[in-house]
Amino acid sequence: MSDNEFDVIFIGGGPGGYAGAIRAAQLGLKTMLIDDRKGEDGKPAPGGTCLNVGCIPSKALLDSSKHFHHIQHDYTAHGINTEGVSIDIDKMLERKRKVVKQLTGGLVQLFKANKIEFVNGRGKLFSERQVEVSPNDGDKYTATAKDVVLAAGSVPFSIPNVEVDNEYILDNVGALEISEVPERFGVIGAGVIGLEMGSVWSRLGAEAVLFEALDDFLPAIDRDMAKVAQREFKKQKLDIRMGCKVSGAEVSDGKVKLSYSDGKEDHEEVFDRLLVAVGRKAATDNLVADDSGVELTERGKIKVDGHCRTSADKIWAIGDLVRGPMLAHKASEEGIAVAESIAGQAGHINLETVPWVIYTDPEIAWVGKTEAQLEEEGIEYRTGAFPFAATGRGLAMGNATGQVKILADAETDELLGCQIVGSYASEFIGEVVVAMEFNGSAEDLARIVHAHPTLSEAVHEAALAVDKRAIHKAN
Repeated sequence: MSDNEFDVIFIGGGPGGYAGAIRAAQLGLKTMLIDDRKGEDGKPAPGGTCLNVGCIPSKALLDSSKHFHHIQHDYTAHGINTEGVSIDIDKMLERKRKVVKQLTGGLVQLFKANKIEFVNGRGKLFSERQVEVSPNDGDKYTATAKDVVLAAGSVPFSIPNVEVDNEYILDNVGALEISEVPERFGVIGAGVIGLEMGSVWSRLGAEAVLFEALDDFLPAIDRDMAKVAQREFKKQKLDIRMGCKVSGAEVSDGKVKLSYSDGKEDHEEVFDRLLVAVGRKAATDNLVADDSGVELTERGKIKVDGHCRTSADKIWAIGDLVRGPMLAHKASEEGIAVAESIAGQAGHINLETVPWVIYTDPEIAWVGKTEAQLEEEGIEYRTGAFPFAATGRGLAMGNATGQVKILADAETDELLGCQIVGSYASEFIGEVVVAMEFNGSAEDLARIVHAHPTLSEAVHEAALAVDKRAIHKAN
């Protein structure tokens, strides 16, 4: 095998591409990974949107802003007096950048340790598994592989008459680099990114207004749970306006004028900064040549089967490029599954048990089906719910908002879904995911001993409530 011939080439170094490449190398495959992202220091910064300008930096800011908010509003109840507290935005942003740099640098070291041929540049797939490699600091050349995995991720959607400049009108990248707290912070979109970044700047003192075109708040979860979350956000003074369609935005004299309709009248609002967070689309531009044999769907994603195989022989696609949720952990597991399939093993991922999380405060986490989906599919079910306010740990922490809701098959009791609104929901949704992966029942969760006092007892009690035998609340 020559220097430019590989067992597998991964195009894209986000969570799917880098995890898949590492697993492929572990399995003894000669592996190349191509990723074009650079950090602020000009050095390679693999990790994709998630690590560089998505999951990780946003969580760093969410954590910083949460501490600031709790100090201002919650600590006096614990007997802790905190007068004259202030926030240093520059230091907060520097901490965020340090976290990102540490992780991207760590990935580069992992590539070396696993003997992966890492190229900081762009890759484009042609026929016969030929990949045009365009290094950021060198000349183009062609590499070939027995298998090629497309893992280029996604880019933000744009909307008409709203031009992102990342100074006043921002996408997810610009929202992570605001150098001072804006007096008024507008957000187009009340989904994951909108809620998280709206929360960050609201906690730091901005008046945050979110405009959502849909009439229903968080349609991915059940209406009762969405109401629980929306009620908490209202207490936090997040102004979430549903059924509002934005028609345009323009910058003038250092302000952003937003035009929108609420379905009855046209309105205008003025903001210091405006975030566009209306979703993301597959990054397929200039990724595959016309002769590659790779087919796209009507929505611009790459068409794959249940094992991430594309229409072209030995070409695979994963993550945000393909069907299923646009989530980093889903991409990682697909990358690993594909690497194992290429090596002759039985790679597999169950899209029905991929957990979702919104890292607001309270956090929102869910897995499986909602009531609306079960009703549409004609599946009979039972539900059980339990509030954190009835847990000793929640009350002792002084943070007992939200609840756990479990859905189980009415006949077999098999777990069909779970939704959690509350502190650390992201951490203990995993318990339900594991149970669902083993086709577990609500009774299984109900019979497992949970440590006391813990927030996870709410999961236990919700499972008991499915059979109307919760201990710490009336059934």
